[in-house]
Amino acid sequence: MYETKYHRASSVSDAAAMLKNADDGKLLSGGQTLIPTMKQRLAAPSDLIDLRHIAEMSGITKQADGSIRIGAATTHAEVASNDDIKTALSGLADLAGMIGDPHVRHMGTIGGSIANNDPAADYPAALLALGATIETNKREFSASNFFTGMFETALDEDEIVTAVILPVAANTAYAKFPNPASRYAMAGVFVAKTSAGARVAVTGAGQDGVFRMPDMEKALDSNWAAEAVVGIAPAEDNMLSDMHGTAAYRANLVTVMAKRAVAASA
Repeated sequence: MYETKYHRASSVSDAAAMLKNADDGKLLSGGQTLIPTMKQRLAAPSDLIDLRHIAEMSGITKQADGSIRIGAATTHAEVASNDDIKTALSGLADLAGMIGDPHVRHMGTIGGSIANNDPAADYPAALLALGATIETNKREFSASNFFTGMFETALDEDEIVTAVILPVAANTAYAKFPNPASRYAMAGVFVAKTSAGARVAVTGAGQDGVFRMPDMEKALDSNWAAEAVVGIAPAEDNMLSDMHGTAAYRANLVTVMAKRAVAASA
């Protein structure tokens, strides 16, 4: 790796100041993407600002309205094992338990994952399906406005994700077909039966990252059952196609994973 300066931030404002003063600073949370990228010399930040020790960015809280607030530095393992999440959003707990391997789950964080917005990451599907709110040190985003494309978000360069707020839903579930090597989703589908109706979001399969399936949502509003989504698939020209699977294969996987997710949500 190239030479870099390490900084341990003690507060969000402290981290923001460090980032502002750095020539080419990068925020470090779990480091599950950034550190390997640096090792491959694909990134060479002048400064690393460590967010893991900021108390206000950690922890999971059930709020007065029943929603769940998750600090951005909270690990996947903590999300997977939290009792409030298991009760109110079991699909999210299951999703977090499927991420990577134990090392990744105990180091990787929800904030780092969504800020990176890998097109095959799991959390974006849950946040989009649940209509989550993403808090930063500057403002709030709805999930539908936060994820803007493959590896792209609406964040400014000096903006820090501080927390995610998720409303509860009556039924939630996540099903994914993982790449056998990376365990990233080749197609992952999160379904949620919310007070506003059914919501279905897909990760891992689309050329532009996470997206919703309005046709499936309409079908599930009429009949919340796995058979309701049979025959409904995304357009193949919007799907990724690579050595691991063609566009047609991924489109079919979306339907299969949606069926499994709905079946698991009952």
